[in-house]
Amino acid sequence: MKHLEENFKLAKKHDRRAQKALYDLFSAKMLAVANSYTNNIHDAEDILMNAFLKCFNKINDCKDWESFPFWLRKIVVNDSITFVRKNKNILYTDIEVADEFSEDELNDSLREINIEEIFSQMPTGYRLIFNLYVFEDKKHQEIAEILNISEGTSKSQLSKAKKWIADYLKSKENGQKNTETVKN
Repeated sequence: MKHLEENFKLAKKHDRRAQKALYDLFSAKMLAVANSYTNNIHDAEDILMNAFLKCFNKINDCKDWESFPFWLRKIVVNDSITFVRKNKNILYTDIEVADEFSEDELNDSLREINIEEIFSQMPTGYRLIFNLYVFEDKKHQEIAEILNISEGTSKSQLSKAKKWIADYLKSKENGQKNTETVKN
């Protein structure tokens, strides 16, 4: 943590080595965050570069070194959402979907599967809402404001995302069972 504090203070003075050290410390994690929204590593890399440029240009807006990781993450998330909204046509619908599974079943299944694999297949609209709700801990009202949709649409999309994940996991499980049967 001491290195973070020192590098943060030096980066505020536009020290390039300190900026590079902060980049090295946070780039892998922030790339994963951007990629979870874009589902395209090349787009995520572009977002990451732009987010770090913005970060270093506005680093004086960040009050202290302890909040820096959260501040940087917020920049990456916001830039990712902006990118997805500009470059992808996302269709949101307000149709409510009943939950056909329990949260515990979903959580147990998620422990056994590669989340990147799920996100690579998940429709963009579902992925945005799911990321904001689950990983960014946003409420539906906040999500609605960020994405310029209704709160009902946010709730509906989260419900659909959960159902989509459950269906995906069931199909993966059935595929594995079928594969095991063929081997025997």
